[in-house]
Amino acid sequence: MANDEHKCTLDKIISLCKRRGFVYQASEIYGGQAGAWDYGPLGVDFKRNIQNEWWHYMTQLRDDVVGLDSAIFQHHKTWEASGHVAHFSDPMIDCTECKARFRADQLIEDFVSNHPDKNPGKPVDTMSHEEMKAFIDANINCPTCGSKERKYTAVREFNLMFKTYQGPIADDSHLIYLRPETCQGIFIDFKNIVQSNRMKIPFGVAQVGKSFRNEIIFKNFIFRTCEFEQMEMEYFCKPGTDDEIFENWRKYRWQFYLKYGIAEKNLAWHHHDKLAHYAKDAYDIQYNFPIGFEEIEGIHNRTDFDLSQHTKVSGKDMAYIDQDDGNKTYTPYVIETSAGLNRNFLAFLCEAYEEENVGKDGKDDYRTVLHLHPKLAPITVAVLPLMKKDGLAEKAKEIQHALKEEFVTDYDQSGTVGKRYRRQDEVGTPFCVTVDYDTITEKKEDGSANENFNTVTVRYRDSMAQERVKLDDLVGFIQNAIRAWKPVEKK
Repeated sequence: MANDEHKCTLDKIISLCKRRGFVYQASEIYGGQAGAWDYGPLGVDFKRNIQNEWWHYMTQLRDDVVGLDSAIFQHHKTWEASGHVAHFSDPMIDCTECKARFRADQLIEDFVSNHPDKNPGKPVDTMSHEEMKAFIDANINCPTCGSKERKYTAVREFNLMFKTYQGPIADDSHLIYLRPETCQGIFIDFKNIVQSNRMKIPFGVAQVGKSFRNEIIFKNFIFRTCEFEQMEMEYFCKPGTDDEIFENWRKYRWQFYLKYGIAEKNLAWHHHDKLAHYAKDAYDIQYNFPIGFEEIEGIHNRTDFDLSQHTKVSGKDMAYIDQDDGNKTYTPYVIETSAGLNRNFLAFLCEAYEEENVGKDGKDDYRTVLHLHPKLAPITVAVLPLMKKDGLAEKAKEIQHALKEEFVTDYDQSGTVGKRYRRQDEVGTPFCVTVDYDTITEKKEDGSANENFNTVTVRYRDSMAQERVKLDDLVGFIQNAIRAWKPVEKK
């Protein structure tokens, strides 16, 4: 970035998302619904592209991972076995003056980020409720009403699962939960997958789906919401091999973000000092958002906790008979990779965003551009007629329809070509195809053959360079350009 005025901020990302149809506030005409967002025409394609590339990377490129789409509604005992009924909660604290509610741990983290000299001396996730309360009482005025008297309730746990009832009677026998994570469906179907697909340890099961969490607070746009999508993979392995496999998956998942354009300097590992009740080891992959480094994916060694718990609660044996090891029976360990699709969406947007000074002769001329990987971009190719007259628009439409079979396309004939290029830059379209008079003119005025007949100009988003390409070669040319794409080092 040339200066702070043109750096990426969350406000700019939010503005771009609404203005260009990536993300809208849910129920906006009724004042909005907290923690819920709608993905617009470009957003839904961008999100689907991220999901598709994750699926390609995690299943198609591997021989040891299969897929699943389990139900959102599971038997309520599922969540007793998993520990969610007893343990899935956040520390909550209320201001008694204005009744505002906060997550105690986030209240402390936000305060410390602005007052580093007031550090509590230990990681927040290792603090007891009493330690959190003491630190808040001693240091933090209510962010909502600003009360300096700091009259807070005790810190208490708040379960994050949404409850509902199945059927006409609202009693405990009909209690059901919206799933707070997708992975439990994989554990429940473990034996089905082994038997129906003849799977052998080690192997993984991948799943993409919606999860729901009754968050205490929502903040930072789509980063923390009550309804979100997870891209999870559970990898079942023999006990004793889990440490090596855990490290292998850490490396593999790190490479995914590099492959699709995230600069390594903007990624970081965060090791969990305080582990969840099911975990032997846990790391987060963090991305350097405009709000700082935050989690976009967790990689956990869940040991045999989940399968053992479901065996205990359901009475169904989830052990594996290893025919390649003398029919030895054991409960597999599980290595989990769990990426937030919505957070990936935000991370790839922030990484791609640039306000680039393309001015010449010392003059400033900033263009807003998304340097998205071509396979992630919501539009791959935009087709632009140089003019709307003389058959150029008809020819451009013909070319666009021919390209639709292979790519997501857009057609734009409004305004100057330069302005249309800028509009496509702003939404991350990697290639613009311009149809001009040479495209449709077979002979020059002197009667000689026009060597540019049946060719178009392909303009590259990242470099703004242009190249003349034969129409017969256009699909293959774009496909090769996608394969050859390299991440842009922003100025």
